[in-house]
Amino acid sequence: MAMTRLLSLVVLLSSFGGAAGAAQIYAARGLVLKVDSARHSLLVSCEKVPGYMDAMIMPLTVRNSKELEGIKPGTMIEFSLVVEDAASYIEKIHIHPYESIEQDPLAARRLKLMAKITDPASAPNEMKIGDHVSDFSLIDQNKQRVALSQFSGKVVALTFTYTHCALPNFCFRISNNFRQLQKRFASRMGRELVLLTITFDPAHDTPDVMAKYGKIWNADPKGWRLLSGPTPEVEKLCNQFGISFWPDEGLMTHSLHTVVIDQNGNLAADMEGNEFTADQLGDLVQTVLTRRKVFSARAGEHR
Repeated sequence: MAMTRLLSLVVLLSSFGGAAGAAQIYAARGLVLKVDSARHSLLVSCEKVPGYMDAMIMPLTVRNSKELEGIKPGTMIEFSLVVEDAASYIEKIHIHPYESIEQDPLAARRLKLMAKITDPASAPNEMKIGDHVSDFSLIDQNKQRVALSQFSGKVVALTFTYTHCALPNFCFRISNNFRQLQKRFASRMGRELVLLTITFDPAHDTPDVMAKYGKIWNADPKGWRLLSGPTPEVEKLCNQFGISFWPDEGLMTHSLHTVVIDQNGNLAADMEGNEFTADQLGDLVQTVLTRRKVFSARAGEHR
């Protein structure tokens, strides 16, 4: 799928470049998959640009390398795509921060900010891209102990939810994203890619409850584990990624994060919110999965 979209881009730009004239400028938006500062370029899963192109993966260059500052995999950006006769580039890049007017994520963000101000030691810590993710161990829907370390050499995508979430645009959408990942990477699930869904509410979401929740989403336990465990262990894990949550009148107020961990156990992306599509998340996972092939090829050259 990714290769088809890249080939579509080449054909599109080639056909456009045949017409001489002034540069064409399009407003665009997408999810950053890879940053190559040395080559002044980004790999972006772009959304559809009406009247110009469908959604596709695009390698994009910048003329001013300073525009790449602060951009990392998993960042949503808005930019101007400039198409000239024989080349294209992007400019006026703006990081699109996740902003929510919904009660749960907005309250979580505000209380997280207050915690940083009033008691910095208790506030969740936010990891940086490339940091090693500490091992953790929880219980899956089959009541089996699952540790992150057992997936060494595989890409791990994880997200957080609770089974009686009342907001369909949030927990429901996040779970549906994983269902789409399971479908897209069906042949690689369990072997190269593992999905972990972790509950914010382990007191209610026991392994039996998580098993029922998994059936709703057709989660195959070979590659998609739904995890629960003692609240202190869940809190410790959430703190690694700067995630806040707490009970609120029978429901859970929580922030939204989807995390991708590479084959070496390092943080590849930590995406806040729900504004990216399932296709964009899949494009990001695909990009991280291909790193293994690159590393293997390089290792073979030195044997």
